[in-house]
Amino acid sequence: MSVLEIRDLHVTVETDAGETPILNGVTLTVRTGETHAIMGPNGSGKSTLAYTIAGHPKYTVTSGTITLDGEDVLAMTVDERARAGLFLAMQYPVEIPGVTVTNFLRTAKTAIDGEAPAIRTWTKDVKGAMKNLRMDPKFAQRNVNEGFSGGEKKRHEILQLELLKPALAILDETDSGLDVDALKIVSEGVNRAKESTDLGVLLITHYTRILRYITPDYVHVMVNGRIAEEGGPELADRLEDEGYDRYLPVAEPAVEVES
Repeated sequence: MSVLEIRDLHVTVETDAGETPILNGVTLTVRTGETHAIMGPNGSGKSTLAYTIAGHPKYTVTSGTITLDGEDVLAMTVDERARAGLFLAMQYPVEIPGVTVTNFLRTAKTAIDGEAPAIRTWTKDVKGAMKNLRMDPKFAQRNVNEGFSGGEKKRHEILQLELLKPALAILDETDSGLDVDALKIVSEGVNRAKESTDLGVLLITHYTRILRYITPDYVHVMVNGRIAEEGGPELADRLEDEGYDRYLPVAEPAVEVES
């Protein structure tokens, strides 16, 4: 079992106004085999948490810790975090002109495992995973994400997840921009990865629709860079009915001034 522990994490980002606090004391533990959903309104810090775990240089940790099986994640380079078992499916996957999907996947697998996969087995695995995700085999020869639709980009993220077999996956709004059919296919891919490798999942989303297909063990509500409430799947149902208004500060009523 692998354990990702986040303790009292504070993170800032450089803006035109200077260093701006985004995370204000996040504490969270995710174990392999568990699915944690992080929900919250726009600008609450969900994606900042994802990119901080992955090691994006834009974000500065001012205090707090992130450990994986007791090892200091913040002391690791991005590639070391990947080899340690962390995986990030990005909200906005980038295009990589000149690099085919085939070369990208095999290079990534070789870097993570420390040795190149056997060609015959690897080819079979790639074809099988692409078939499961309803991906045209021709995608393997296309440049990474270049000209891909939103749904195709998200399927490619889950293709990487299935083939690289991390211990813990952070899925940053994997459901955004997906129609119902694509959402089901992507969710099935995540569930297959969970079943085959006991994957731990940190699923970031605004909406409950993906949680109809990927059942969370825990739901965390993030507001203003903090975990405002935690619970089980029933909390997501409550959010569907009530929204996030009850977590947001209530504006003071205007004071009328007599003329």
